[in-house]
Amino acid sequence: MFRTSDIVLIAVMVSAAAFTYKTKHEAEERLAEVRRIEADIRYEEDTIDLLQADWSLLTQPSRLQKLSATYSAELGLQPVEARQIVGLDELPERPVEIPDFSSQPLGGMAESGQDQTMTGGIVR
Repeated sequence: MFRTSDIVLIAVMVSAAAFTYKTKHEAEERLAEVRRIEADIRYEEDTIDLLQADWSLLTQPSRLQKLSATYSAELGLQPVEARQIVGLDELPERPVEIPDFSSQPLGGMAESGQDQTMTGGIVR
């Protein structure tokens, strides 16, 4: 009735059909994942646009001036005077203080002389 070659060919066709189904199913899953990631990206871009619009609204000079006038007593803000704006070369130099650590004991790893930390790059 069936020859061996017929059975082998039927088995090959069934396995090819199963492989095709599995590949198609994986491709559809990947496509769904790509679409989900694209939707997440669109959502994040929309969120960034919204936050930039909020930032530009909140930092409008007229709004900030009104808020500074409203809360001037609490904040204690004063207008900047022209004499307060100076260049870098006009700032006074700060004295450089270097503490003397040579007379103090080193302590810890500096006295033992060996670092006991093991990393993946060191082979002993």
